[in-house]
Amino acid sequence: MQESSSVGDLAGRLRRELDRYSPGGKLPSSRALVERFRVSPVTVSRALAQLAAEGLVVTRPGAGAFRAEPRATGAPVGDTSWQEVALSADGAADLVPRSVDASGVLVSLAAPPPGVIEFNGGYLHPSLQPERAMAAALSRAGRRPGAWGRPPMEGLPELREWFARSIGGPGGTVTAAEVLITAGGQSALTTALRALAPPGAPVLVESPTYPGMLAIARAAGLRPVPVPVDADGVKPALLADAFRASGARVFVCQPLFQNPTGAVLAAARRGEVLSIARGAGAFVVEDDFVRRLVHEDAGPLPRPLAAEDPDGVVVHVCSLTKATSPSFRVSALAAHGPVLERLRAIQVVDTFFVPRPLQEAALELVGSPAWPRHLRTISAELKARRDTMTAALSRDLPELTLPHIPSGGYHLWLRLPDGTDEQTLTVAALRAGVAITPGRPYFSAEPPAPHTRLSFAAVAGPGEISEGVRRLRTACEEVL
Repeated sequence: MQESSSVGDLAGRLRRELDRYSPGGKLPSSRALVERFRVSPVTVSRALAQLAAEGLVVTRPGAGAFRAEPRATGAPVGDTSWQEVALSADGAADLVPRSVDASGVLVSLAAPPPGVIEFNGGYLHPSLQPERAMAAALSRAGRRPGAWGRPPMEGLPELREWFARSIGGPGGTVTAAEVLITAGGQSALTTALRALAPPGAPVLVESPTYPGMLAIARAAGLRPVPVPVDADGVKPALLADAFRASGARVFVCQPLFQNPTGAVLAAARRGEVLSIARGAGAFVVEDDFVRRLVHEDAGPLPRPLAAEDPDGVVVHVCSLTKATSPSFRVSALAAHGPVLERLRAIQVVDTFFVPRPLQEAALELVGSPAWPRHLRTISAELKARRDTMTAALSRDLPELTLPHIPSGGYHLWLRLPDGTDEQTLTVAALRAGVAITPGRPYFSAEPPAPHTRLSFAAVAGPGEISEGVRRLRTACEEVL
């Protein structure tokens, strides 16, 4: 059993047994729980921490764990209604409300209930993560001279150089001086949008696109303007029209294995997209989020747009997180020209710097023999999982249309039959024991049709994929 599922299972069993103890009563010792449930001490510690976070248990170092006292019913309850006025008053004149809707992001971050197959996950399953290599890298990093000191605010020079080579390629079109180390791709995108567009401004986005980016834009008071994509990426003619109609100065795109469609920007369109943006006096934010999750049957990958951009049009974002672990939050921002100083200033104000031990661990990891082995392993594994899911969908759910089978990334984008209520299907799927992602959050305007996104990376293996599709079949029979 995987550690994460063991923690959830143990927490659930302890939660059901809490009524045996009176409020303030002491729970069995950690050693007793280890022996009784045949789990590790770490699992016991994490399960108790989970119950403590829920307010059900109180842990006291050296004394043990105790059932929490019930909250006093007569305790005074504060009145927070004033906050509704305070949070909205400053934005009364905003062109775009700056309220934060995290629902589209939480779908891929929240762990599903025990026993539910995770087709909505956005990260590699623990069995695919390079846990040994990361642990070894972190151990070696902690012993490096100065590892626990303050790093340069732009990031460690050696790590910036590594990212520069991976972005610019053999030609060296991106230098280490043009790279900033950031704490994950989401943080880098937030910095980029804050640097490039003032509140109230329009920002062009692919349609459909990553809900987390739409949330960033709206939280910053920006107005997302959709530009449709097809199997070859964004449509240049519509991009040009959108720049003219909106006056936007920023276009955010994922040219490689786009989320959610899996599209790759066609070679014939790459130069055209850059030319259109340059003519509009606009920036292109290139979110190169899954370059390291290429499938083994893919051909040669196109270079990042940043590698073909001498004029500083592209602000490039890339990350190690998707190919490692959701907690390995090391990424890079790369830009050319005066915009780099603005990016650096916002990065420093927001976060100061990425913790040095994590940067040192990233250097140790990507410089180790385990790194290329890991990339080869997940390349093969993701292809096998993709093939398993497409075969199962074709066999069990032929009424769901799969317009494009990607050769990279970790998910499939399916069109549902016309008239399908996405939310009803999502709820029915959860009842059947499989968590899926509705398509609506991926559109910044009205969607042209109902969709769903299915991830094949966050599950335990091919057997779970086949079972998940079977459960989805049950939900579809109920709804469609």
